[in-house]
Amino acid sequence: MTLDSGVSAGTWRDTTAPASARVADLMTRMTLREKVAQMYGAWLDVDDTAGEVAPHQHEQTPDPIEWAELIPNGLGQITRAYGTTPIAPADGARRVAKLQREIVAAGRFGIPAIVHEECLTGLAAWQATIYPAPLSWGASFDPALVEAMAARIGRTMHRLGIQQGLAPVLDVVRDLRWGRVEETIGEDPHLVGLIGAAYVRGLESAGVVATLKHFAGYSASRAGRNLAPVSVGPRELADVLLPPFEMALRAGARSVMNSYTDVDGVPVAADGTLLTDLLRGRLRFDGTVVSDYFSVAFLQTLHGVAGSRADAAALALRAGIDVELPGANCFGGPLLDAVEAGDVDEALIDRAVTRILLQKCALGLLDPSWDPSPPALSDSTVDIDGPEDRDLARRLAERSIVLLRNEPVGGTPALPLRPGARLAVVGPGAASPGAMLGCYSFPRHVLVHHPDVPTGVPIPSVLDALRAEHDVTYAIGCPVTGGDDEQIAAAATAAAAADVCVAVLGDLSGLFGGGTSGEGCDASDLRLPGRQEELLEALLATGTPVVLVLLVGRPYELSRQVDRLAAAVCGFFPGEEGAAAIAGVLSGRIDPSGRLPVSFPGAGASQPSTYLAAPLARRSGVSSVDPTALFPFGHGLSYTAASWGEVTSAPAGGWPTDGTVELSVPVGNDGDRGTSTVVQVYLHDPVAEVARPERQLIATARVDLAPGERRTVVFGLHADLLSYTGRDGRRLVEPGDVELRVARSSEDVHATVRIPVVGPRRVVGHDRHLHPRVTV
Repeated sequence: MTLDSGVSAGTWRDTTAPASARVADLMTRMTLREKVAQMYGAWLDVDDTAGEVAPHQHEQTPDPIEWAELIPNGLGQITRAYGTTPIAPADGARRVAKLQREIVAAGRFGIPAIVHEECLTGLAAWQATIYPAPLSWGASFDPALVEAMAARIGRTMHRLGIQQGLAPVLDVVRDLRWGRVEETIGEDPHLVGLIGAAYVRGLESAGVVATLKHFAGYSASRAGRNLAPVSVGPRELADVLLPPFEMALRAGARSVMNSYTDVDGVPVAADGTLLTDLLRGRLRFDGTVVSDYFSVAFLQTLHGVAGSRADAAALALRAGIDVELPGANCFGGPLLDAVEAGDVDEALIDRAVTRILLQKCALGLLDPSWDPSPPALSDSTVDIDGPEDRDLARRLAERSIVLLRNEPVGGTPALPLRPGARLAVVGPGAASPGAMLGCYSFPRHVLVHHPDVPTGVPIPSVLDALRAEHDVTYAIGCPVTGGDDEQIAAAATAAAAADVCVAVLGDLSGLFGGGTSGEGCDASDLRLPGRQEELLEALLATGTPVVLVLLVGRPYELSRQVDRLAAAVCGFFPGEEGAAAIAGVLSGRIDPSGRLPVSFPGAGASQPSTYLAAPLARRSGVSSVDPTALFPFGHGLSYTAASWGEVTSAPAGGWPTDGTVELSVPVGNDGDRGTSTVVQVYLHDPVAEVARPERQLIATARVDLAPGERRTVVFGLHADLLSYTGRDGRRLVEPGDVELRVARSSEDVHATVRIPVVGPRRVVGHDRHLHPRVTV
């Protein structure tokens, strides 16, 4: 690389100098146009054949600019070089290297771009490992395993020259009808934060920038509609929606993405109260804020708070957005025009670009020794779905499968399946590899627009996995949506002739109406999609024991059938190794140990709610609607149930408002095979300043137990975990009696420990303790 002699020397090139000094020196040398060029990305593959993979993608994309005309002043980011069209990893790495060399050669300073990609279910690229969807991470209750997965994803991205990943999603589920439930980790803020922070640690350990989505309030949209207005009070925002972001920021996330929505009428992309005062002021975030795709332009085209793209750019920049993605819709020419017209203070440009360059400096992109060739190019082969990747995908899938129900059939539980049993395997998910995949997996996100391109990785179906171990007859019964009477009748005939019917039902993920679950695929009710409930009724009517296998992106309402099911198993889009995990649970090779990260709704679920319910939101004699869950948050059965002993607490004198209490829970395995149990601790605060959830998770631990093994889980719980937002808007810990409920689920309580909280009322800030101390 040969730089202009006027800019090649200086502090900014000195790798021994502090990053702040390097960036300050560079900023003094850059022109306004060179600074602004760092504030947007370029999406090179967007055309009419690429398919809609972002909201209003083609309507918002400006007239294309020739690449050679785009890069002379530099470029902030390259958008989805791998994740837009199917490209072999080695070809993608060569392409990234070529683009970076051209960017470096074109600009005076030779500053490379940051390459970003989606990585929600693994790197969203052709031939990359497809891991379980985030709801499965939550169902695993296993942050260490999720961290290991994210570290593998990060290493793959680093090999391919990708510096930033757009994950994890930290939105807390508030309405199961929302299509993006499958992208979330669950309905409880502690669980979402615990697992989300683990993902961040893993991705960042590989040197890849983790991007927290979607800050903030997105999942609370009215009626569960995607990209719809949000009306939440300050307490719901502070106590339910924000804690996962706080936990993930503490874990080291270096980027945050704004939410598309408006909160109480103010679009988040234009809300300085959220993006600057809260995020940077109170939460002390010092990384970059990137816009969700097209959200700056949406200030004009969807929200109607800007009269032009220049106005939209000014609003977003003032609010605190540093980088416009995916391309230069507003932060390019329109922003330059606004600055030159005096409508935008250049100091705001400097604020954003300083943050961007500090991040590039931390990534090594300002170093003279930086190599534009991704490490993968030095490999003889570029395998991004190797045996270790698949093994990790399998282990996480196995940990995430939830056994919902298991009733006696002929005197013994329906599961595990009896060896030699004749199976009728039916349903739309039985023979479909796509039934394993979430909407941000590459096959469901991109390959649906390239039907002639193979999947890129082996994805067995449940039918494939069961045929390897059992005598199987197959009938589809009906597709996920649609179907005819003859198909249902044929499936019932197959079920009637079998010893057991395995009905594989659920969702097909997609985007913007292209599926029954996924971004833009919201549900008007929570009945099984299409004719699947009708199919299930026909199967139950045969008298053959029916084992229901759900492959879903959200829970569905099963109250009319559940009492007649022999067993029910749930996998939340468990990824490329999901079928093996399902078959292993059904056969008994795997002891099921997943726990529900979201409640299954009860009868008449047209008004869904989560378990985080204040007393008035629970079952009541003054309302004809019963919100009680069919299967509660945290529920999950195993073939070998762990025994739990007497719970003790210390110290005996009470829980200081600025101190810690210890809770000890003995657990053991009296069975003849290994098992895993998930200990959950819920807080019940009988009297508070404001109405609070009747119970809320504050600690959890997964414990693996060999046959005959006994262990003790010790939770160190700081009083900050009792805090909530009081009437004056400040977070407080107050004296009084509380209950700690040690439970197998939010409803299945093993022991209740009543503890007096003693000492003065305390106000706590965002530096409070967020995690319990857990030892096993």
